[in-house]
Amino acid sequence: MKFLIDTRTAIWAVSDDPKLSKMAKDILIDEKNEIYYSTASIWEIIIKHIAHPEKVIIDGDTLAQSCEDTGFKALPVLNRHTFALKDLKYPDDAPRHNDPFDRIMIAPAKAEGMQFLTHDSLIPNYHESFIISV
Repeated sequence: MKFLIDTRTAIWAVSDDPKLSKMAKDILIDEKNEIYYSTASIWEIIIKHIAHPEKVIIDGDTLAQSCEDTGFKALPVLNRHTFALKDLKYPDDAPRHNDPFDRIMIAPAKAEGMQFLTHDSLIPNYHESFIISV
């Protein structure tokens, strides 16, 4: 099965952070699974690291190399991925969700028929069956 992981999951996975759930670890180490990280995650980390290097210690180069070293595959953001944004619905009565990087990672997972692993408690509000909260 193919999985796209969110930025925080990627960081926790490559740094062996204890915050990574057992469920996420089991999915990530299962040899039957193909694990992808998004170039949008690298973009996000570069922006956040430049703005707040004291808070975002890892930089984009390190995250990308660490993901590659771990065996994760890069998933570029393609036009067809951005078009899938039109199909994502977020309920008006759900807590506000303003992170555009999350949407640009959810949409490619949908377009590519992947499962999306996330720790973000707001993302399941999209009510998409491919979103897996870990």
